[in-house]
Amino acid sequence: MTHILITLFPITILIIMLFSNILLFNNSMAGPNQLALILSALCGALIAYKRNISMHVLFIGVIESIKSSMNAIMILLIIGGLTSTWIISGIVPAMIYYGIELINPQFFLFTTCFICAIVSIATGSSWTTAATIGIALVGIGDMLGLHKGLVAGAIISGAYFGDKMSPLSETTNLAPSVSGSNLIEHIKYMTYTTVPAILITLSIFFIIGLKSSSRIVSLDQIDGLLETIKSTFYIGPELFILPIIIVVLIYKRMPAIQTLLIGVLLGIVFAYFFQGPLILEISVNNNLNKTTTILNTIFYGTDITTTNMFLNNLLEKDGVKGMLWIVMLVISSMTFGGVMHKGDFLKKITNILLPKSPTNFELIKSTSKSCIFFNITTCDQYMAIVIPGRMFKEIYQKYKLAPVNLSRTIEDSGTVTSVLVPWNSCAAYHAEILAINPIAYLPFCFFNILSPLITLCIAYINIKIKKIEHD
Repeated sequence: MTHILITLFPITILIIMLFSNILLFNNSMAGPNQLALILSALCGALIAYKRNISMHVLFIGVIESIKSSMNAIMILLIIGGLTSTWIISGIVPAMIYYGIELINPQFFLFTTCFICAIVSIATGSSWTTAATIGIALVGIGDMLGLHKGLVAGAIISGAYFGDKMSPLSETTNLAPSVSGSNLIEHIKYMTYTTVPAILITLSIFFIIGLKSSSRIVSLDQIDGLLETIKSTFYIGPELFILPIIIVVLIYKRMPAIQTLLIGVLLGIVFAYFFQGPLILEISVNNNLNKTTTILNTIFYGTDITTTNMFLNNLLEKDGVKGMLWIVMLVISSMTFGGVMHKGDFLKKITNILLPKSPTNFELIKSTSKSCIFFNITTCDQYMAIVIPGRMFKEIYQKYKLAPVNLSRTIEDSGTVTSVLVPWNSCAAYHAEILAINPIAYLPFCFFNILSPLITLCIAYINIKIKKIEHD
């Protein structure tokens, strides 16, 4: 018993500190949570050292863990610049402008979830979906007087459906690679859990839309907002050429970093070409030249002031600088994860979670619990996919369960629940992009909540559980 308590001690300390941070700080993700992760990593390192694991081994584990997240860190920084350039180029304002004119308020939540699912399948990224169409949809929802948590929940639900099912998604490729299954077969088997989850989610948002009474927005308010957008930006359908280019590049399987960099560079071109008067006005007001204004927009965020306060708040983004605290959260979480992995904590915890002679249901339930557990404790989506995938791969083979069962379970429970943990890097990202506290959207991410539950239901009734047909 003492051995188990010592093994769980670093994670227990982490959870206590993370919950305390929520109570004590207005924004616990911008510093306090990073400190909690580092202190918990130090605690784990001391325990591992007492167990005769050298500090050099732990240090190597931390370096390897941080290296594995470098791609995600680069994407975070680039998306910070992408969001700002797509605002100043008029692309996001155009989405808001046409969206307000076209979307029916009663079906707004349903439409939001559906659109985000389509965009996310096309791009393979929930992050890109939230940073582009997601920002516009939040603005439209605010204008209609809808609860921001509901709108964010619809955006995140749709975005994670595509992130989970798209063959272009990093997590969709990562899950089968660590579990030993085939990508196409993995996607096929996910449809048995993912399609019911998204259909139920869309139905819930449809019913909420019919039952809820959105705020009565006067035509003067709507016309005032549309007029402000049109007087500040050039608005035209040709602005949508850039998002189409990005979708085509992703469909052609161009790597995410190169694609997003092209998005930033073309955003600069579009800004110069379509929004010349706006850039000139900002430059004159700040006594800068146009090039410096664009660079400031990329690195420090947008500086657009209109006569409409609602629009000002909507267009206020912090660029690359606004992503730095999320990067620090990722590095801190990977430091903790590296110590827990090389210190042999994670393997021991997995053994605690797994029964001695598990049934199919118990094995899948233990996998699901592990994914959620690592999302909570390591604060990183990739850790919640990779670690259970590695830990359970041989166990699934031992009990004659095909690898697609494992890859599906870690996607259903690891990929989608990351955004539900307020201190997880995925939640931190969406909180920054959508300008909302994770606690506010958490109850409305129906797809993310339903996915692991449906996985467990299918395992319990023992349908679509593929067995290994040969030794």
